Amino acid sequence: MPAPLLALAHVTVRHLDRILFADLSLRIEPSQHLALVGPSGAGKSALLAALAGQLLLTGGQATYAGLEAAARQRYPTDPLAAWRQVVSLVGARAPFRARPGGSELYYQQRYEATAAEEVPTVREYLLASPSQAPAAPWTYDRVVERLRLTHLQDQPLIQLSNGETKRLRLAKALLRNPVMLLLDNPLAGLDVASRADFDALLAEVAAAGATVVLATTLGELPAIVTHVAELAEGHIAQVLPVAEYRPIVAPIPLLPDAAALAALWPAAPPAFHTLARLEDVTIRYGERLILDHLNWEIKPGERWALLGPNGAGKSTILSLLTGDNPQAYSQRITLFDRRRGTGESIWDIKRRIGYVSPELLQYFPGQPTCRQVVASGFADTLGPGRPTPAQLATADAWLAVLRLAAYAAKPLRQAPASVQRLCLVARALVKNPPLLLLDEPGQGLDAAQQPYFRAVLEALCAASPVALVYVSHYADDIPRSVTQVLELRAPG
Repeated sequence: MPAPLLALAHVTVRHLDRILFADLSLRIEPSQHLALVGPSGAGKSALLAALAGQLLLTGGQATYAGLEAAARQRYPTDPLAAWRQVVSLVGARAPFRARPGGSELYYQQRYEATAAEEVPTVREYLLASPSQAPAAPWTYDRVVERLRLTHLQDQPLIQLSNGETKRLRLAKALLRNPVMLLLDNPLAGLDVASRADFDALLAEVAAAGATVVLATTLGELPAIVTHVAELAEGHIAQVLPVAEYRPIVAPIPLLPDAAALAALWPAAPPAFHTLARLEDVTIRYGERLILDHLNWEIKPGERWALLGPNGAGKSTILSLLTGDNPQAYSQRITLFDRRRGTGESIWDIKRRIGYVSPELLQYFPGQPTCRQVVASGFADTLGPGRPTPAQLATADAWLAVLRLAAYAAKPLRQAPASVQRLCLVARALVKNPPLLLLDEPGQGLDAAQQPYFRAVLEALCAASPVALVYVSHYADDIPRSVTQVLELRAPG
């Protein structure tokens, strides 16, 4: 019988001064493909980081016999060959960096042509991977074609959509030709076609000799999964073959407090006739056409779904509405009854819009507390700012409505990924804007958080004239209050 890839017995997993797992035991065999499931905060991302060797393990015993043997076989002349060289982790955050000598990456940079020159292209990012032997199954040409990145090779990293970034990071991981591939919620942000193809891709990964361990939801278990590990509050509750697994049923969440919502968002008549109007808008990045003669109008109280595949231009439209995209000045765009470029400031626009997106979370500083993050919505800053006591009290009230009060004093990056996303939702709501732009706000929420979040949105739409633009790749995720759809075509 072959040795296990790794075996952890009664170890403690630490990050700085925090214990993430105590008395952790787990064994992964070469023939296993393991799905990690469980509620938000159970430790799925932390366990993946521990398996990748990114967290400190103390006590107990940790052995990596199978991985070490694979590393010695792959790098026979390297006396320092180590098991980490045959493990790839695709985590929740994209670790993109500017070119040497460039400034730190920031959110609006993705819309600035000159600033984008400081950032590597897709081709440069992938070619920076360690070179593999000619016989390696995952070559540059293969991953670029298989992950549908051919037409994006000269694109700066920060100009990719959320889904394109997901595919790129998976391609980067595969170029290492890993023996163990670790994936953190890999389907989040992928369009319908990409999700449908994911099972086939993982089958190819397994056929090339890799063992897959992924954090996912029960509704998205890939076909190759052989075992399920259910996590709960920092420990592994059970590990079973997938055919024998029966989930621990979570309690049905209560409905939001309608009175608390009404107090936070009192009804008021619309202050504008037209919130947004885009007339014959065309946007290009170099030779890449993103939007082609688009016409769209949003009135107060309308609820829209903005749909389309990865790279179709959804995020570009939102950037035109939020004022972040400088190409708006050359287009016929009206925001809040005023033609764009007639003297309004970007802050005049932002204070009337509540906005959340995966890209915003990617570049949001992690040091401020969740309370400070929510309160930053009043000033539209990406940082703690200087909120007043009244603003902090309102931030606490929104955290309570979204059932995040326990995280108020915790730094954003120390909270579970789903809590981080909901904190940005609270940040978008905190100033009662007439227009909400929610780009995949339900991404990564667990089985209890998803229905409760939808109930909050439904209650908010029922009680106020707020206009909503909701972006999602999941039909079931779209609120029932949405009655209109703008669907974009596939790029190219």
